[in-house]
Amino acid sequence: MQQSFAETLKSWRGVRHRSQLDLALSTGVSARHISFLETGRARPSRAMVLRLCEDLNVPRGARNQMLAAVGLAPAYEARALSAAELAPLKEAVDWMLTRHAPYPAIALDRHWGLVAMNPVAALMFGAVGIKEGDSLIEAVLHNIALRAAIVNVAEVEALALARLRTELAHFGRDAVLEAAIAALQSRVAGTEAAPALGALPAMMPAVYQLADQQLSLFSTISQFGATEDIAMADLRIELFFPADEATRVALTALEP
Repeated sequence: MQQSFAETLKSWRGVRHRSQLDLALSTGVSARHISFLETGRARPSRAMVLRLCEDLNVPRGARNQMLAAVGLAPAYEARALSAAELAPLKEAVDWMLTRHAPYPAIALDRHWGLVAMNPVAALMFGAVGIKEGDSLIEAVLHNIALRAAIVNVAEVEALALARLRTELAHFGRDAVLEAAIAALQSRVAGTEAAPALGALPAMMPAVYQLADQQLSLFSTISQFGATEDIAMADLRIELFFPADEATRVALTALEP
């Protein structure tokens, strides 16, 4: 059942660890008005809903839900990547993936679904049965071939768990991410995947054993900061880099 606007506003304020007074001061309204909004005694205007959402950094999809809760039309769309309006953004995605070769590069949606891969990534992930449209969350949890190929799987699970928690903190609520976190927590608990406090290395690469080749990779993640489309705002470009010279040489040789 959909939450009321009052319940949702109070929930997001809690997620962001903001007091009513703090939210009131930063949005230019009275704490009394925030209180009335959270108890349902006042009905917000469209501008007020969007102002509060912007201040609380509420994801665009959730903003639409808050607007709908007070009978207002959505402010954001979720277009297909093939939509004409998104052509410049799609070109930017293709440009980044293509030009990152000979290193792997992928585009992921909110739930770690593989939206696109460059040929090097397709070759690497294809070796363990992963293709476009598959979920990397599901693969990390259940793909036996992938798990067998990751030499330091305990470390990778710990890093994936930390990343999922960070993403969930942004999205506030997400059943898919929450389920993945619960599954990974049960695996990570009690392991010694993370180094002792104070001994963290500069990077913690994932190490893959593919046939007779070992690849050690770390990654960086980029997002579009100037789009109001829901799907594109959630899209992430993950670029992998070699963590050692042997991996750099191997990837250069693997490039299709």
